[in-house]
Amino acid sequence: MAKHRTGRVNDEVLKEVAAALREVKDPRVASAFVSVTGAEVTPDFKFAKIYYSSLRGDKKELAKGLASSAGFIRRHLAQSINLRVTPQLTFVEDQSISHGAHISELLHRIESESPAETAYEDEN
Repeated sequence: MAKHRTGRVNDEVLKEVAAALREVKDPRVASAFVSVTGAEVTPDFKFAKIYYSSLRGDKKELAKGLASSAGFIRRHLAQSINLRVTPQLTFVEDQSISHGAHISELLHRIESESPAETAYEDEN
């Protein structure tokens, strides 16, 4: 039962944090085109990890900008989600997109290095 509620709260926190990020005026965050990829709220709803990725900008400056705007985002979260306790937000860079791109690059490299083997497999 509690897992279902935690999952619903995770989804709602993800949606509301993404909406709040569009309103952040910090240039380190606003210019970096940040997208929220996930949210993990603890079972007691006191803490939340927000996973994000960005396409441009300095990663260290973006992390500082997100940390400094955490209070604004938390206030937005408190106003939009009716929870007894509004979770403290911790922002974590999501490495899954870059990891997936690296794996894709390796697969393409392997495919281009061994064209004879793939041609043989296509004939059979």
